[in-house]
Parts: sequence; C-alpha cells; structure tokens
Amino acid sequence: MTLLAQISPETIDALLREARTHLQNARLVDAAAVCAQLLDAAPDNIDALYTLAVTRRMQRRIPDALDTLDTLIALDPSYGRGWQERGHCLRDSGRTEEAIAAYQRAVTHNGALVASWRLLSELHGAAERTAPADFAHAQFTHLSQLPPELLSVASFVQEGRIYKAEQLCRAFLQKNGHHIEAMRLLAEIGMKFNAYDEAEFLLESCKVLEPDNVSAHFDYVKVLRKRQKFEQSLMEASELRDKEPGNPEFEMLYANENLAVGNFDQAMLVYEALLGSMPNNPGINLTYGHALKTVGRQDDAITAYRRAYQAKPDCGDAYWSLANLKTYRFDDNEIRQMREREASPMTALDDRYHLCFALGKALEDRGEYQDSFAYYERGNRLKREELRYDPKRLSNEMRLQRTEVTSDLLHQFEGAGCPDAAPIFIVGLPRAGSTLLEQILASHSQVEGTMELPNVFALAYRLDRSRSVGDEPEYPGNLGSLAPEDVLRFGEEFIRDTQVYRKKGTPYFIDKMPNNFRHIGLIHMILPNAKIIDARRGAMGCCFSGFKQLFAEGQEFTYGLEEIGEYYKDYVALMDHWDAVMPGKILRVRYEDVVADLETQVRRLLDYCELPFEDACINFHQTERAVRTASSEQVRQPIFKSGVDQWEHFSAYLDPLRVNLGPELAAT
Repeated sequence: MTLLAQISPETIDALLREARTHLQNARLVDAAAVCAQLLDAAPDNIDALYTLAVTRRMQRRIPDALDTLDTLIALDPSYGRGWQERGHCLRDSGRTEEAIAAYQRAVTHNGALVASWRLLSELHGAAERTAPADFAHAQFTHLSQLPPELLSVASFVQEGRIYKAEQLCRAFLQKNGHHIEAMRLLAEIGMKFNAYDEAEFLLESCKVLEPDNVSAHFDYVKVLRKRQKFEQSLMEASELRDKEPGNPEFEMLYANENLAVGNFDQAMLVYEALLGSMPNNPGINLTYGHALKTVGRQDDAITAYRRAYQAKPDCGDAYWSLANLKTYRFDDNEIRQMREREASPMTALDDRYHLCFALGKALEDRGEYQDSFAYYERGNRLKREELRYDPKRLSNEMRLQRTEVTSDLLHQFEGAGCPDAAPIFIVGLPRAGSTLLEQILASHSQVEGTMELPNVFALAYRLDRSRSVGDEPEYPGNLGSLAPEDVLRFGEEFIRDTQVYRKKGTPYFIDKMPNNFRHIGLIHMILPNAKIIDARRGAMGCCFSGFKQLFAEGQEFTYGLEEIGEYYKDYVALMDHWDAVMPGKILRVRYEDVVADLETQVRRLLDYCELPFEDACINFHQTERAVRTASSEQVRQPIFKSGVDQWEHFSAYLDPLRVNLGPELAAT
C-alpha cells in the first residue's frame, strides 16, 4: 500500500484525470480500479470518492455507491456534488422523496448544479407541487442559459475555489466586455476577498446597464449593507421589492434592512405577513425570532425559534439562538435531539458547530462541565477551521496603532475635529460588560442607546484605501498626511451618518462597537469631545466567555483559547498606549466592580459623562429598549453576582489560555 505521505499532489491529479477519462469512456471497471488505487493512498480524497460513487452508480451498484457517498458526506457535508450524486442514486432506487431532499441539500450547498434544479423541477412537478417546481424550473432555465465558463465560475464560487473562479471570470470579461452575469459573479468573488469597493462599483454598474436584473440588484443591496450604507441599502431594498411585489426573498430583504436601521414595527409587519403564508419556513421563523429578541419579546422569540427547529430538525442556528438567550433552559428531549443531529454525518458544518455551542451551554447549565467543555471546544475548532483566522494580522494592526498614533500626531490635529459632544463610545472586548454599561447609560433621560455602529470601522477601511487581505496597510500610517479640514469632515460625517439610529432626539447617544478600541486615536482626532469608556473584565472570565460565544459575524479571534488570550494581551497593551498618549481621556470600568457595587460605578459613569444622577440608571433592567447583542436578556434582569466567576467551573481545561495570557493577566 502506498502511504499518503509518499504520493505527490501531481500523482493524485494524474490518477484523478485517468479515472475520469475511463468514466467518460464508459470503462467502468478501469475507473473503479484507479479510484481504489488512489483511495488506498489518499482515503479522504473527496474527488476520488465522488468519482468512485458515480462509477458505482453507473455499474448499478447503488448500495455501494451510497456507502461511498456516506463516507464522502461525513468528510465534507457541504459538498454539493456529493448530495447531487446521492439524489441520483436515490432516484434510481425509486426513493423519490429522499431524492428530492438530497437534491435540495445539493443546491443549498451549490446553487449552480443544473442537474439538481432540473430534477427538482421534474420531481416536484410529478408530485403536483407547483410552487417549488416553478422555482426550480426558473433556476434551471437561468443556469442553462449561462455560458459554460460562467457556469463553472458559479460552481467554483459555491465550492470555495475562489481563486480559480476569479481567474476564469476575469478572463471571460476580458473577452466579452460588460456581461452582467459575469460582473455579478466577479462582485460576489470580490466580497469574499473583502474587496467591497470593487463589488459595489460592479453591482452599481450592473444596475445602470440592466435595471431590471433583480439578481444583480439583490446583490447590490447586500454589498451596500456590507459597506455599512444602511440607509441606501434600505432604499434599494424598497425599490427591489416594488419590482416584484410578493416575492418572499425580496420581502425578507426589505424587512431585514428595516431591522438594520431600527424600523422595528415595519420589519415585524413584513415578517408576520410572510409567516402568514409560510408558517413552517425555518428561515423566516429564525429571523423573526431574532427581531423579537431584539425588542424584548422573549416568549415570542422562543416560540419562533422552536418553530424553526420543528420545521428543520437539524437547524443548528435555532437551537443556538435559544441558548444565546442565556436565560433559556433546554429539556431532556431537546438535548437528546441536539446530540443526535450533531452526531449525524448528514448534518451540515454550519449546523454542526451551532449545535455544538448550544450543547455546550445546555450542559453547562446542568453542571455537566466536562461534556460541556468538550462541545464548546469542538464547536470552536470547527468554526476556526472554517474561518482560517490569522492572529498575526490583528496583532500587526494593533502594533501599528501603538507605533504610528503618537502624542505628536494627536497634538498636530488638536482642535481640528468636529466639536459635537453627543457620542459616547463604549469599547473593549466582547462579553466584557459593554452591553450592561450601555443599558445603564441608555436608562438616563439624556442618553439614547443605539447599536454597535459600523461607522468608525468603515472610515478606517476607507483610510486604508480598501486594500485586499495580504497587502501592506496604509492606515494608520497615513493619518499624518490628512489635512485639518479632512478630520473635521470625518467627524461631521459621523454625526450625520449616525443620525438614522437616533430616534429619541436626546443630547447624547451611544456607539457600543467593542472593537472600536483599535481606533481610539482616530476617534479622538475626528471627535475630540466624545466620551470613551473602556469596559474591562478580568482576563480569564472575559476570554472564556468569548470562547463560549458563537458570534453572528466577526470576532474571529474568539474561536481558540490561545487566539483569544493573544488578542486580550494586544488589547491591554493598546489601551495602555491610549492612556499614555491621551491621559485622562478614557474611563475604565471593570465589570467585577459594577457587579460588586453598582451605585458607586453608576455615579462614576454619570460623573464622567457630565450627567446628573438618575435612579433609572440603577434600575436599568426596567428600561424598555431594543438590544441587539448576546447579552440582551441578561441586561433586562437585575445584576446577579453568580455570573462573575463561571469560568472557574472549567478551570481544569483552561491551561492553554493561562499560558498565553501569562501569570500577571491570568490573575486579574
């Protein structure tokens, strides 16, 4: 037997080409033999398993083909072609409904699979299910009309082969000019590279060149949201909705954009209308649950989340959303269901790690700490592997802030920024108590809590000239080249662009984006009179709380004990730098101190913000307002001291974190 370590990638590729050639020429025995040779050396090779499964189906060895596909899907549950081949095997066996389910999983993971859409259309049509048959036929028709090169691009994108997709797409555009679908696909590729400027330009051009192309318009709304242009994305979503009234996908988009800008009543009306016609749709129930949670309707949110997992039993996000309420307790039956779904090889990667985090929380609540940590660790590992996070990149960004944003630089722009004193920034690490501080301050009659606003990060991105990952950063080294009028304009833009989130007209408002600590120098330059509060929590408690949390997006540094420990060290070093170059500017509030002596810390906060004391800030849990973060339900209750040292239950498993933090920080 040839060991995997002894076979080169070139040999593997050559054997795959040989097997496919045999298959295309109906030399099935030869194809199977080459696949077997390859799998002897590389038993986990997805392409070899797929080719062998197709060969066995063509040999009419359906049970053997299904066994091979079980192995393939267990290795990569998101491989759409594997699900499509499973559908073919089940269809050939007369197991029609199972085949439909497999084809549906195929197009969920790879929407460019023409054969799956065609067969979904035919099989749904034969069962007289008109709506899904029509939808599948429309997808099939669209894909069938694409040039072969673009169909390959779309498939490569879905399979994560992004570089190959980009090369093929750019080559096609060079030959074919302004081809709308090619431009749309290139924009999609650009978004995966974080090249949002180019993606926005391409999609805006698509809209100008072909105003009725709803696919490009839909993607345009999505990239505007990524660019944090929420008002414009809502306007475009409304325009798209008018193009096809009643289209559920466009209705959902419109509701989501309303939610993003705080138009909760309008968003709720649309979600409820959608559920009226599709009550068992898991995605709508899930999103509706998120909206209900945000506005404090917890019981209704629980009902919506349960409907989502009842409609789709492996809907990991529904279970995690229940866990993420922090106050929900799973019953024995729910835990059994989660364990079974997480262990199933048919469960997709995204659902699997959602289930792991949900199980970690469920078992922690029961005091089963060893099993709880095992699920937390597994969920983090799966998420970390998906993200391919590089901790050196963020460490380098924070190092540049310490070296480039000096006292001399800040003195150079002293008095140049916008003098408006309305913003109050609460910064720090996630799960450090920032939502609690926000709720306390937002309970004051002169302060409005908004959300984690994206504007500072959007400005930093612009100053970095929209570089791609891997390029040398221009920001913050280029701050010294700004003119005073630039700094004033940036501050005025922040005040103007955040106005959409301010509904009450109070003198002050809160921006609770925790990671804004990485840009405090920029904030001070453009808004010198803004207040900045550092929400600090002890290292072990803060880091482990982040490790337990599955974030909707961002916070890639939390998915590993060593990674989050390194990030915490960088955070402390950068905050020390800000204290040195802006002495007295930042108020530090420790979570443990707030829990131990609430009134003293509330008075500190209000004195720093130059606000008179109000009892409502002590009774913050009685304040009714929308809260979007993971702590939304916790801040609607009085403070309980029992939550401060929960990490100690897991102390035996946290040595990697201790070692990375070092003894001084680990003891804080």
